[in-house]
Amino acid sequence: MSERTFQPSHSAITARLRSVGCVFAEDEAELLIAAAHAPGELDRMVELRVSGLPLEHLLGWAEFCGQHIAVDQGVFVPRRRTEYLVQEAARIARPGAVVVDLCCGSGAVGTALAAAVGGIELHAADVDPVAIRCAARNIGPAGGQVHEGDLYSALPETLRGRVEVLVANAPYVPTDSIGMMPPEARLHEPLIALDGGADGLDVHRRIAGEAPLWLAPGGHLLIETSVRQAPTTAALFELAELSARVVHSEEFDATVVLGKLR
Repeated sequence: MSERTFQPSHSAITARLRSVGCVFAEDEAELLIAAAHAPGELDRMVELRVSGLPLEHLLGWAEFCGQHIAVDQGVFVPRRRTEYLVQEAARIARPGAVVVDLCCGSGAVGTALAAAVGGIELHAADVDPVAIRCAARNIGPAGGQVHEGDLYSALPETLRGRVEVLVANAPYVPTDSIGMMPPEARLHEPLIALDGGADGLDVHRRIAGEAPLWLAPGGHLLIETSVRQAPTTAALFELAELSARVVHSEEFDATVVLGKLR
């Protein structure tokens, strides 16, 4: 009898995961069983999940906008709410548009946009080299380019004044709130991808402030934020001479500020 015969059953794994608070324990058990290909690997994966390692880091991918996005350990895991950011950007982008995904992390937003809007010229940037390596695995096959550096300093100068759609899922958690985040995030995702400074909007200020230098005439900036922070983010857009409006989705429980270069 093979060793695999003695591996825990779906119901046993589900019960174990549920005991530590995994909301979708049954689905997670099924995914872990499918991902384990060697004797003992399933036990190891279950133990790591029980210890708090994000499921996506164990699997090596996250489902986002109907795609499997590669997600390495130590990289921010794309959230379902950010699919709303993609949805709103896809309404604006047109085939052939220059699109930039700032603070790209795994490159999930840019990759999903490239799938939704054919033929875009896609660029993605992040300051974290671990994220950049991961993003290259997603953005490259989508036909885009990945750049390492701090916000706009990462981008080629040839993009100045040419960007038609600029999207950013920048960190917006206030520093003092990091400790209240779920352990999966605060222990296993990079702090730089979470911490937005005292009010959570430090990076939003920088992105909005320099956006007019990079946007094409009539170009758009879209930033994910929270309901509470949205009015302040919108005010930052206005200070940068971008018209601003706030949109919210009950389905995704997500909020996006959209700006257009006047």
